[in-house]
Amino acid sequence: MLLLPTVAAGQAARGCPCARRGAEGCGAAAGRPLGAGQGAAPPRPQVPGSVRRAMEQEYRLSICGKLCYAIGGAPNQVAGSAAAFFLQIYLLDIAHITPFHASLVLFIGKASGAVTDPVAGFFISKSRWTKIGRLMPWMLACTPFTVVSYFFMWYLPPFASGRVAWYLTFYCLFQALTTLFQVPYSALTMFLSTDQKDRDSATAYRMTVEVLGTLIGAALQGQIVASAHVSHHCTVNPPVNTTDSWHDAPSFPDPSDHLSHQAEVYMIAAGVIGGVYLLGIVILFLGVKEKDDPYALNSDRAIPFCKGLGLTMKHGPYVKLTASFLLISTAVQLEQSNFVLFCTHAAGLRNHFQYLVVTILVSAAVSIPFWQKFLQRFGKKCAACGISWMIPFAVMLVTIPNLILAYFVAFVSGLSIAASLLLPWSMLPDVVDNFRLQNPHGKGHETIFYSSYVFFTKMSAGIGLGISAAGLEFTGYKPGICKQSSDVILTLKILIGAVPAILILVGLFILLFYPITEESRKETKLALEELRRSHQSTENLDDHKKDTSV
Repeated sequence: MLLLPTVAAGQAARGCPCARRGAEGCGAAAGRPLGAGQGAAPPRPQVPGSVRRAMEQEYRLSICGKLCYAIGGAPNQVAGSAAAFFLQIYLLDIAHITPFHASLVLFIGKASGAVTDPVAGFFISKSRWTKIGRLMPWMLACTPFTVVSYFFMWYLPPFASGRVAWYLTFYCLFQALTTLFQVPYSALTMFLSTDQKDRDSATAYRMTVEVLGTLIGAALQGQIVASAHVSHHCTVNPPVNTTDSWHDAPSFPDPSDHLSHQAEVYMIAAGVIGGVYLLGIVILFLGVKEKDDPYALNSDRAIPFCKGLGLTMKHGPYVKLTASFLLISTAVQLEQSNFVLFCTHAAGLRNHFQYLVVTILVSAAVSIPFWQKFLQRFGKKCAACGISWMIPFAVMLVTIPNLILAYFVAFVSGLSIAASLLLPWSMLPDVVDNFRLQNPHGKGHETIFYSSYVFFTKMSAGIGLGISAAGLEFTGYKPGICKQSSDVILTLKILIGAVPAILILVGLFILLFYPITEESRKETKLALEELRRSHQSTENLDDHKKDTSV
């Protein structure tokens, strides 16, 4: 790019002992912990200030780039939010499949997405660099198919006997395709900038927009499909002569009309969200430039996938982070998937559920900047305590179902959900940096970390959702009726209150043993800067030798 500064850097690096030893010596020096007392450190490569500033500026991320990156991931959250809040009640009350079959659809669908994660990580880690990057082609290719599978996931087929297979097929396809998007999109964080603050800021932008996407998805879906769940014969004070029907009569759509009003509104919502997908990928492609790995030498080889997976499973910080947040994310998934059912059947809030969902998501969206400032000032482990705020209020709502209390619980739950969304994606780059410092001459490990993390969280969420739906089947949930049995109501209360509370507390306890602190993050940053400068000096020296030989 800048020829004269590059040659100057090569001349300055010629006398550098690190350069004469090669990249291995520099990487080892950078990889040693600061202050380890392992003898005198080798002299730092003298990179001119103009070159250093040009290098830093090259890998800085603009506000526009952060916004485009954040918007690119929003469609996945829009669709995921709609499915998390409404798919279970859609399968039960609109498609009229049994709770057991609904549990199979939810579990196998999540499991298929989880299995796709390591497979996607394997192929993406072997991808070659193209003109638009190594990760971007994957996101561009899978988006159109994701839109098609999402639409048919909400389509009510005219046949009744094969509906379970229909929804299972398209839900599995949707989960697999969103994984093929999410793995490279998440790993893209590591290729936006080399600065930790830049990456944390980009993650905060991403989480803010994704929570807004979650809000948009739930609000769009909730407002469009609300009429599908309003049964005029379900009144709070039913007439005396209709008490039995109020308890037992299902409000099914006319079976002769497979495109009933209930099915049509769900298809309209699916079409709108499909359009959001296309808009998001266009903004991501036009506004984000993927940068190659700044820490790797051209001679560095990619870590084989199986070896890299074994190394990640042995990396202590990663194991503790993943174990903690797979429990916490399962708790959040249980809250999301059962909240509408709880409001409809257990809390007497049938006419308020869509507004409560919007309250949760608005609270989460506006609190993301607060949590970003909080973790910058007090540390990421300290910010994790905010996840537990929802526990006492959720227990109160279960024991005292009151409208005013429900809105307050929704607001506090939004604060906790925001923390649970921001923290793992803000802490995972720190784990990758820590791994990079211990393995300075491998590349391509970023997708292994992100794909395996998503695999474990999806698998745990799938197991949780499958068990919750199977619990409703076991206790006698009946689709379409206005009032469920006391056993079903008790099960919903347990799924909303006790189970998430236990999972969150155990997850936070595991997080206490997470070893990366703010001090160690700063040491890692300095060591990686040393590694990057030594790599830059070594490559400039090699280029200069080639030029002089010519």
